[in-house]
Amino acid sequence: MVHINIFDTTLRDGEQSPGVNLNQLEKLEIARQLERFGVHVMEAGFPASSQGDFEAVQSIARTVKNVSVAGLARASKADIDTTWEALKEAKDPRLHVFIATSPIHMTYKLKKTPEEVMRLAVEMVRYGKSKFPTVQWSAEDASRSDLDFLVHIIEKVIDAGASVINLPDTVGYTTPEEYGRLFRYIKENVPNIDKVTLSAHCHDDLGMAVANSLAAIENGATQVEGTINGIGERAGNAALEEFAVALNIRKDKYPFTTGLILKEIKRTSDLVRKLTGMSIAPNKAVVGQNAFAHESGIHQDGVLKHAQTYEIITPELVGIQSNQLVLGKHSGRHAFKDKIEQLGFSLSEAKLLEAFQDFKSLTDRKKEVTDEDLFTILTDIQTTVTNVKKYELLAFQVQSGTSNLPTATVALKSPEGIRVETARTGKGSVESLYNTLEALIKEEIHLEKYHLSSVGQGRDALAEVHVKMTVNNVPVSGRGSAQDVLEASAKAFLNAVNRVFYNQVFMKKEKAQV
Repeated sequence: MVHINIFDTTLRDGEQSPGVNLNQLEKLEIARQLERFGVHVMEAGFPASSQGDFEAVQSIARTVKNVSVAGLARASKADIDTTWEALKEAKDPRLHVFIATSPIHMTYKLKKTPEEVMRLAVEMVRYGKSKFPTVQWSAEDASRSDLDFLVHIIEKVIDAGASVINLPDTVGYTTPEEYGRLFRYIKENVPNIDKVTLSAHCHDDLGMAVANSLAAIENGATQVEGTINGIGERAGNAALEEFAVALNIRKDKYPFTTGLILKEIKRTSDLVRKLTGMSIAPNKAVVGQNAFAHESGIHQDGVLKHAQTYEIITPELVGIQSNQLVLGKHSGRHAFKDKIEQLGFSLSEAKLLEAFQDFKSLTDRKKEVTDEDLFTILTDIQTTVTNVKKYELLAFQVQSGTSNLPTATVALKSPEGIRVETARTGKGSVESLYNTLEALIKEEIHLEKYHLSSVGQGRDALAEVHVKMTVNNVPVSGRGSAQDVLEASAKAFLNAVNRVFYNQVFMKKEKAQV
């Protein structure tokens, strides 16, 4: 069995998805879960892109110890220096430096000749190796590059110190047969290729990212890059959960192992979905809500007689438990603490007390509390920013009906600590609530997207709202959860607005450093 290293880029390539805007605490929570999932390398971000990303990468590097932490850098000494400063405290830091190698990218984007690209690549790999124990070099748009040029530049960067060579299908253009042939050609024609790990990085523009990744490992790649839920720019990246489960289920065809803990898939997927606000299609492979649902009478009959008639993946394999009822109103703090540890959360005493109080409050209104409910409570607490001035919801009331004009009254605590309140109308309950909130908030707000979903099932399920908006022309996202749809809506709105204040903290730090 050949071992395949898993390079997770959820926090870098995944966060580049349109509308995704994670703060430092959210990134750190995802990083902890990726560590539990068992990824080999975690690309924590692009440190040179912003002060906020630098701080997040640095925080992850200081926290995560069982995973190699990587940072992306362009082929420039300034980028490499910044990446080193962010990662130097990591147990196993990795530089991921890239430059485009396809004719269309070199001509129109870089405006450099192939010879200039080669010189720059070699120089930057050599410089990176003077700082980092591991340097990964990526040939951006490798799948549309000239093969002989690739052979030549790869040989040179290996001599310069690269120990991982990544051949990305950057625009999701290639097919499994073509991508496999690319790796086979490089293996057969680069004289020093045995000194390095070959890596595959596929995008899903034509829906073939996972298939292309499988073709790569069949032809010599021993590292695969991707994201949780397949998120990423445009149509996204290869979905790591799909790749890992495919190897597990089809051991007869793929004699490879990854070391991933498959029972962590559902929890990892849910966390990324919740924090990014990117919903998952019900029919998505492995983690979609319909992945283990059987509506057809023939299918239901077959599954009842023998599960494997229609179910090739068991729910338990990916961490879906058939019975999630866990705690009730009589459960004590000790049982609650044990349960949250089982769910993979590690809370400080102060946050544990806050979570327990939220749990008790929920049991007053909900008879049975599920793992999904607890997951929502704990995730919100772990990723809430403290010690930052922000708007706080004090009270609200909405009046509506078939014969009444919907009217909302809201009281807020402003960032200056002043109570403010007013009332506004709207065409519906949510619009009247949002019109009122907007009237109380000084910032200029434009709502672009509103999404409502439920956490679990039943009439007492929690409501979860995700919004995307611009605040003072800055794109932000927000989320909120509560049993009441309107309360969840208000929380999501304020969560998005308050991210602006959180970002200002980093801007002040950046100016202070300058």
